Amino acid sequence: MRHQRLVIAVISLACLTPASAGAAAVKDYAGTARNIIPSGQYGGLPVPAAADEQAKMYDSLTPLFNAVTDADLQTAFKSAAFGTAGQCPCQTESVPRKGVTIVRDRFNVPHITGKTKDDVTWGAGWVLQEDRGLLLAQGRYAGRMAALDAPGINAFGLVTGLKTVTVSKQADAIIDRQQTAALRAAGKEGVALLHDIDVNLQGINARMRREKSTQKPFTRVDIYSVNALAGQIFGQGGGDEARRSMLLDALRKRLGTTQGTQVFNDLSEHNDGDTPVTITKSFPYEAIPATTTGNALIDNGSLAPAATRGVRAVAARTERHTSNFLMVSAKRSATGHPLFVGGPQIGYYYPGLTLEMDLHGPGINARGAAIPGGPGNILIGRGADFAWSLTSAGSDTNDLFVETLCGGSTTRYTYKGKCRTMGRVNAGSIKGQGQVIYHTTVHGPVLGYAKSGGKQVAITFARASRGQDVLWQLLFNRLSSGQVKDTKSFFDAAATSPFTFNVAYADDKDIATYSAGRLPIRDPRVDPRLPTKGTGQYEWKGFLAQKDHPQAVNPAGGALVNWNNKPAPGFGSSDSEWGYGSVHRVQLLNAGIAKQQVHTLASVTSAMNGAATQDLRAAGSTLDAVARVLATGPAPNTRDQALLGQLLAWRATGSSRLDRDLNGKMDAGGAPAFMDALYPKLADAVLGPVLGPQLADLSTLVGTTNSTRSGFTGGRLAYVDKDLRQLLGDPLKSPYRTRFCGNGDLTACRTSLWAAVDSAAAQVAAAQGTDDPAAWTSDAAAERITFAPGLLKTTIRYTNRPSGIQQVMTFTGHRPR
Repeated sequence: MRHQRLVIAVISLACLTPASAGAAAVKDYAGTARNIIPSGQYGGLPVPAAADEQAKMYDSLTPLFNAVTDADLQTAFKSAAFGTAGQCPCQTESVPRKGVTIVRDRFNVPHITGKTKDDVTWGAGWVLQEDRGLLLAQGRYAGRMAALDAPGINAFGLVTGLKTVTVSKQADAIIDRQQTAALRAAGKEGVALLHDIDVNLQGINARMRREKSTQKPFTRVDIYSVNALAGQIFGQGGGDEARRSMLLDALRKRLGTTQGTQVFNDLSEHNDGDTPVTITKSFPYEAIPATTTGNALIDNGSLAPAATRGVRAVAARTERHTSNFLMVSAKRSATGHPLFVGGPQIGYYYPGLTLEMDLHGPGINARGAAIPGGPGNILIGRGADFAWSLTSAGSDTNDLFVETLCGGSTTRYTYKGKCRTMGRVNAGSIKGQGQVIYHTTVHGPVLGYAKSGGKQVAITFARASRGQDVLWQLLFNRLSSGQVKDTKSFFDAAATSPFTFNVAYADDKDIATYSAGRLPIRDPRVDPRLPTKGTGQYEWKGFLAQKDHPQAVNPAGGALVNWNNKPAPGFGSSDSEWGYGSVHRVQLLNAGIAKQQVHTLASVTSAMNGAATQDLRAAGSTLDAVARVLATGPAPNTRDQALLGQLLAWRATGSSRLDRDLNGKMDAGGAPAFMDALYPKLADAVLGPVLGPQLADLSTLVGTTNSTRSGFTGGRLAYVDKDLRQLLGDPLKSPYRTRFCGNGDLTACRTSLWAAVDSAAAQVAAAQGTDDPAAWTSDAAAERITFAPGLLKTTIRYTNRPSGIQQVMTFTGHRPR
C-alpha cells in the first residue's frame, strides 16, 4: 500500500527500473490520454486513506456541468500514457518470477512489463489477486450460478449480498466441459487463450501463496465463471417473453383481440421510427411476422411462484444498461484527429469491479480497465494508437421456450415428436437459501411452470452465449495485443463477442462502432416478443452474420454517440427493452454535440458531463409536450400555474440536479422535488384510461418512474412523450395506433394532467410543511453516490456518467497501416 512505501529517495529510484524504460520504448501515438476509475485501484482491507483519491477527482468534474476546460481535464482525470513518466513517485514490487517487473505509480496503478507475453499475463494475474482478491473470492463461486443460468438466481446479487456459495462437482464439470470445448472449437486463437488463462492462473495462485491464503487455488472454472458473471450483468438482452405475453393475454381478454394486440404493439416499442439511433443506416433484424404459429401465450396470472422468480431473475439481467461513448470524427475536430470520450457505467463499489493495468511486453501494449476473468487482457482502454469502449446493447440474445409436458408428468416433455425426460442439475447451495437443484430441457434450465391455453407447461430459458462466455475474451485479446490496426480488424474482433455490446473505436483518422453479440435468427413464424413453442419445429436458424450487425465508420454527421440507445433503424428491440421510443437520454448527449460544429476534447467532455446531471423528464421534449397540453386550458388554481412556470424556468437553465455548493440542496430549488412527485402521476394519467387494470402490470415491467434511480431510462417516459405529442398533432414517423391520454380527447387529457399537477403539489406541500412553492427545496444529499457494500465511506455528488473507467483521448499518429 502507498502509505507503507519507502522514503521518497528510494521511491524515486524505482522510476528508473526496466519496467519504466521498457514501457517508454513503446511508441505512444496519443496526443492526449487521460482516464479515471472512480472506485480506484485499491481493493484491500483495511481501506487505505488514498482509496478515494480518484473518486474525489471525478467528483470535482461534476459541478462544472457543460463548461469543462482543457485545464479541467488535467485535474479531473489522470494520465493514461504508457509508462510511468510524470506519474511518480513510484515503487517497484517484489515478485517471484524472473522477467516480470511491476512498478506502482502514485495512484497505485501497476505498470507491468515482461520479457515475454507469458510474463505479462502472469503479472496481470498476480496484480489481480493483490488488488481484487476480496472481489475474486466473493465472485468465483457465485459466478457458477451465472455460467449455469441457475433459475431464480441473480449471481451478481450473491456477490453484492456477500452470500456464501458452495458449488457441486456436477456444476464444475458442466462448466469446464462447455467452456473448454468452446475455446478448442475456436481454433488456434481459442487454444492460445486457454494457454493465457493457465498462465494467468499461475500468477493469481502465486500471489495467494505469498499472502498465505487459505482458499483453494484458482482454476479454469473460476475464470470461466467470472466471465459468465460479467456477461450476466451487462451482456444479455431479452428473455422476458412470459411476463410480456401475460400482459398481451390480459389486454386481449379485456379489450378484445384486435384492440388488445394493437395496444401491445404500441407498448412494445419493437421498432419505433422516432427513437434516436447511433447509426443512420438501416440494419433489419427481428421483423414481426404476420403468422405467429410458433408462439405460445402464457395465460395471465398463471406463472407459478418459482416460475415468477425465474423470469424476474432473467429480466433483471437486462436492466443494467448504463454506459456511454461520444466520438467526434476528424472533420469536426479542432485538431483534425478524432476525439474519444467514453466508458462503462457499472455502479460504484469498493473493491471496484474494474482495476487499471498498463501492460507491456512482446505482443502486448495496452492500458486501461481490467476485470477479474480477463487473463492478461484490458477490458476497456487503449493501445498504442487507438482507444475502445463498450456500452451494453441489450440485443435479443435470450428466449423463453414453452415446453409441452407429456405423460401427465412435470419432468417429461415433447420434443420433435418424442417424449423426453428432463435433465437434473445440482448446482450446489447458497447459505441461507439451501440447495440449488433444477431441471433442464434441450433449450436450457426449467424456470418453472405456467399455463398456456389452460394446459400446464414448463418455461425454459435459452441463452445464445451459454457455454461460450469465455469467448468474450477473444475480443479483448485482439485489442490488447495490437491485432486491431484499423476499422476492418476492429469489426472482425468485435464480431467474436458472444455477449451483446455496442463497441466503440477511435484512432488518429477514424471513428467506428459495431453492435456485437451472438444474435439468434428466429423461425419466420415466431414473434420474437413472445415465448416460442418448444416442440422442436421452431428452433433458431443460426446466428446473425457479421455484415448484418449494425456498424459504421466516419458517419456523414461527424459523430457517433451512444447511451445504451438503439444502435440503428430497423434493428428490432429485444422483448425486455420497451424504452426505445420517441425520447431517450442519448438525446441529451446529442444536444451537447450539436451545440457546435467543431469540437475539442474539453467540449466533448462538457457534453458528457452536462448531460450527467440533467433530468431527462424536464430537459427533453416531454415537459414541453405537457406544458403545451396544459396551455390549452386554465389551471385549476394559481399555485398549480406557478408550479408549471417553475418547471419551465428550471428547463430553461438546463434542468440540472446539481448541488454545486454542497449545502445538501439542489441549486434548482424545489423544481426537481416537484418533478419527482409529479412524473409518476402524469404517466398514470396518460396511460390509465386505456390500460386500466393492466397499468400496474406494465409498470411492473418497465418501472413507474424515469429518474435518478433508473438512470433516466424506462419508467414509461417514451409513452407519455409520444402520446402527448401525437395528441398535439406533431409529425411522427411511427405514430401510435392507440390514443392513450383522455382516450384521445384533448380536453379530457388536459383535465387529467392538471389533476396530476394538483395532486403532486399537495403531496410536496405536505412533505415540506409549506404550501409556498418558492420555499420548497430538493434534497441533494439523498442522491449522493455511495460505494457498495459500504467498506469505503466516501460519498460523491450524484452524476449519471461512466464509473468503471472514463477515458478522454485523441491520437495524432499511427503504426504503419
